[in-house]
Amino acid sequence: MTEIFTPADLDAVLTGAARPLLLTDATVHTLNPVIGTMEHADVLIGAGLVVGVGPGIITAAEDDDAVVIRATGTTIIPAVLDISAMLAHAPHTEGPGTAGSGTLTPGVPAHLAVLDDADAPDLPTALRTSLTDPGRLRAVLRDGVPIAWGGTVLAPSSRHPATTDADGGVAGRVDPDRVGVWIDTEDFLHQELTADGRYDETRGGRAHAYQGRYWIDGERIDYLDDLGFWAFGQFDGDTLHHAGYTMRRKDVR
Repeated sequence: MTEIFTPADLDAVLTGAARPLLLTDATVHTLNPVIGTMEHADVLIGAGLVVGVGPGIITAAEDDDAVVIRATGTTIIPAVLDISAMLAHAPHTEGPGTAGSGTLTPGVPAHLAVLDDADAPDLPTALRTSLTDPGRLRAVLRDGVPIAWGGTVLAPSSRHPATTDADGGVAGRVDPDRVGVWIDTEDFLHQELTADGRYDETRGGRAHAYQGRYWIDGERIDYLDDLGFWAFGQFDGDTLHHAGYTMRRKDVR
């Protein structure tokens, strides 16, 4: 069986970032009630959006100068789920373009996850595996940009593999000026950003409520929790905004 989602594939995607990206020959669960699920289908991505979904797109790949990644033996699902949006649309009353967030409808942001078919024999199993065992994901793309590939987490803002820490894990990108403990205005959330690219949250006095890696790129901070979910925040001068909290850094001793 041909190896898929290899380091060479990743290099092709990163070096061809300005070109369309085509994932080909996969089972695709669009979660769009009109488009549905397709086998041996392709997902075309351009400018961070899903451009097309369906069988046969690969026939125009050369014309479009697309980077082609063979996804045979895998299942592709949305990486962002919006259950309320899915339930709000019925296939006999709405066209395919009406379903947006949480689907792989052409025109929506290209947030998607890729699993082996063996881990995704049906849609419920695929969703359950992606949520409870993210280590089994073959690839994850956000806005068409790989943030995980071949089982390796990538630095989400740099679009390059993260550095390796002393324990062999993936270390985050650190801004030394922002290392320290950040505390929200209500003294409920304490978030420690450490110099080794890790974060540790105390919530309402509950220590280690969330822990994981972080990456800082300019004014943005991305978090990858050890439980497998992503989050982000934004720096604004001496404040950090994250998940509705406004935090300031505690004086460094």
